[in-house]
Amino acid sequence: MVSKRIGRHEGGKRKFLAVIDETPECTRAASYAARRAKASGGGAVFLYVIEPDEFQHWIGVEKIMRAEATAEAESRLSRIAEDLRATVGLEPELVVREGKTEEEIHKLIEADREIAILVLATGDSSDGPGPLVSAVSGRAGGYAIPVTIVPGSLTDEDIESLS
Repeated sequence: MVSKRIGRHEGGKRKFLAVIDETPECTRAASYAARRAKASGGGAVFLYVIEPDEFQHWIGVEKIMRAEATAEAESRLSRIAEDLRATVGLEPELVVREGKTEEEIHKLIEADREIAILVLATGDSSDGPGPLVSAVSGRAGGYAIPVTIVPGSLTDEDIESLS
């Protein structure tokens, strides 16, 4: 059960959560989240989840791989945040977590009661919308906040005009 959201009327600000990974479409979700946040006086949160099954090795190798994965996650988040800081003028919150992506999304939404909208983007391939969009849309009722799906084919100009 998700706690009640803290909205503007309660002194909070509406935050848009975008999940960042290595897919090209995640930048579309981040762009939309940042622009919507800026237009509505809210905030943007970018979440990168490191899947734990990447570290099933000897203990010494596991520590090195975990450190490298964390550094890569922070670098990816920083690059996307820097770009949007320059183009949108918004400073997003950057969060790195380790675990299963869907579980970590739920945990972050529960922990930060100002998060009001989850923003995801579809892939451009003929293979479907992408694994995260497929997983989340199949359980959309499992989220206590709206889920916005952004077509991955939108340009920055398209996103700007929609937000």
